[in-house]
Amino acid sequence: MSSIISVRNLHKRYRAVTAVDGVTFDVPEGICFGLLGPNGAGKTTTIEMMEGILKPSSGEIVFRDEPIGDHFKEKVGIQFQNTALPEFITVRETLELFASFYPNPRSLADIVDICSLGDIIDRDNRKLSGGQRQRLLLALAIVHRPELVFLDEPTTGLDPQARRNFWSLIERIKAERTTIILTTHYMDEAELLCDQVAIMDHGHVLELDAPHVLLDRHFRGAVIRVPDPGSRYLHDPDTLPAGAVVRDGSVELVSDRIDESIRTLLDADLNLDGLSVHKPDLEDLFLKLTGSSLRA
Repeated sequence: MSSIISVRNLHKRYRAVTAVDGVTFDVPEGICFGLLGPNGAGKTTTIEMMEGILKPSSGEIVFRDEPIGDHFKEKVGIQFQNTALPEFITVRETLELFASFYPNPRSLADIVDICSLGDIIDRDNRKLSGGQRQRLLLALAIVHRPELVFLDEPTTGLDPQARRNFWSLIERIKAERTTIILTTHYMDEAELLCDQVAIMDHGHVLELDAPHVLLDRHFRGAVIRVPDPGSRYLHDPDTLPAGAVVRDGSVELVSDRIDESIRTLLDADLNLDGLSVHKPDLEDLFLKLTGSSLRA
């Protein structure tokens, strides 16, 4: 699968701080690519350099085998996390305004259908709910038929139903073979939507692959979590059974022999109230790689 955009040995330095430190990866065409990491990991800086907003200290960003430039700006759409909409005009008028900026925009009917805007097409922008606003912002990001779309935490602050509705819109855009680069703090979102994810921390890419490949690589079995094991184990982790670790105030153990592992925890006299057993997910992987929550 050919790459639509590539990052090569990318660095961004701010005096004594190196925000991005030698990042390299390729984004295959037609996929949803997730860039994940806690605050301060370098993902936002990386994305802003890829969008052409920030200039790298060193390194190269290549779009279709050419360094990004004016041709690149015509081929991409960006949905920022916080964007001001024109006031005192309707959704219809906003779409018509932005479509007028481009030589070959989608038709109004097409964009309204893709982003499910029919029920709010004549509503004032000031009266949109959070989910309706995000649908309109997505429409503005794709109105000019971009080949690559950046979505920066597009569902932050939305209620669960609005988030799921937005996921459906992203799937429709993916079905058109439009490449999507997504940043998100919701791991269920990343696992559902992303064909590949890159996990960043301290300016480096720690892992990059399909979510299921990464999980298979790092976990065998299930995650046993004890939320309140007792203070002595939290203060002295060396007393824990072999393989168990303390994360965010809980004791966790990855095991493919659940019965034996629970007996081991019982024998160690842990308080097992609230014990849970679940299949490892991207949140577990990130905790394993960085020791911090993706929401930290």
